[in-house]
Amino acid sequence: MKTLVIATGNLHKVQEIKQILEPHGYQVLGANECGGMPEVVEDGATFRENAVKKAVAAAKALKRTVLADDSGLEVFALGGEPGVFSARYAGEGGNDGRNLAKLLLKMEGVTERDARFVCAIAVASPDGTVLGTCEGEVRGHIDTEPRGNGGFGYDPAFIPDGYTQTFGQLPAAIKNSLSHRANALRVALREIFHVE
Repeated sequence: MKTLVIATGNLHKVQEIKQILEPHGYQVLGANECGGMPEVVEDGATFRENAVKKAVAAAKALKRTVLADDSGLEVFALGGEPGVFSARYAGEGGNDGRNLAKLLLKMEGVTERDARFVCAIAVASPDGTVLGTCEGEVRGHIDTEPRGNGGFGYDPAFIPDGYTQTFGQLPAAIKNSLSHRANALRVALREIFHVE
């Protein structure tokens, strides 16, 4: 069993990654289980830049192999907002509810509601060497109001292509099979970890 630390304090994210990677022989631990996540200023212009910053900082601090992801929602009619600011869209110290409320307010009267969730992954070795990066996405559209209590973040308002329910309504197993994070992790397994 290979151990992999996830560079986040977000338990939802750790759980999601655990469900996807453990069947492939990885023991997945959150940063909090290994000494805590160091402070990282996420000022990268892209999801990939932020993922690399988090992976390198956590790997060096924890002296472990670390996987970091940076992910968010891009709404095409809003020029890609909230993008890299997804977690702090309603301001520093914002939360999921306020971020989602701000998005839905900005989307009022907008008929073009196509969007995509993007996830960038970076893996770093204990000395901070970047072992690889990759990305995944899932396309869909923004509902007019939140539905469902599952998932987190913008999940209750995002309906993936081919479905009528939001990520907040779909069972976790279905969401985890088609999410941006699942797609990025599949690429990581193949291209970074060389698992067929």
